[in-house]
Amino acid sequence: MKVDLNSTKNYYIDRLPALMHDFDRDARKLHSVLVCFMGEEGVESLVSQTRKEYKELIYELPFIGGTDPLTRILINATLCLAIYRVATAHGKEVDEVGEMIYEISKAYLKAYPTFLTRFMGRRNFTKKYQVKLRKRAAESRLRQYPEGYVYDYIEGDGVTFDYGVDYIECASCKLFTKKGASEFAPYLCPVDILYSYALGWGLKRTKTLAQGDTVCNFRFKKGGKTQVAVPESMINVVAQSKVLWP
Repeated sequence: MKVDLNSTKNYYIDRLPALMHDFDRDARKLHSVLVCFMGEEGVESLVSQTRKEYKELIYELPFIGGTDPLTRILINATLCLAIYRVATAHGKEVDEVGEMIYEISKAYLKAYPTFLTRFMGRRNFTKKYQVKLRKRAAESRLRQYPEGYVYDYIEGDGVTFDYGVDYIECASCKLFTKKGASEFAPYLCPVDILYSYALGWGLKRTKTLAQGDTVCNFRFKKGGKTQVAVPESMINVVAQSKVLWP
């Protein structure tokens, strides 16, 4: 079925109040993290300018399915793009902003009780979840949303991984390229390490579209070891994260 993309133009605008409310709430919670990177005197400017940039970017976002969970990922990537634009305008280098995003994500996840994140993670290994994922993957192949994600569901081998997802098109990468920020895309990928630790994904990934590969090869193993390749400048940052989750 062909989708009328014009009929979905208000999707993000309708949700704008809630998105900005979440931004304000999280900015307060993450104040101490931001101070570490911008200094007390620079945080207010960073937050106010990022809020303005984020809001403007939301108006420009492409509709990629709405209720699909990947829409939330695209929105999060948009926030990261806003932070990147403002932080670099304040003199930060790409790797510094990458570390900032990583630390922000770490603090965000640590704000949730461990039992809750592990409960959320276990849902990713249920039969019901994987049936839905398989269906969404098949639908993505229809490419109803040109600026969306396209991916394949990979059956697990029963030994090394429970199931996998191969992304062959990434909406976040498309957005970053469109906005002239493709150099920052690889610095978002390490955040998946934090989610793997917190949610117990046992994620293994050796390739990403953001780093020039033809696929992002996610492989999930419940209770398995997290093994994800990251940019060299992020290696030490990532190495300090595992101790945060049992």
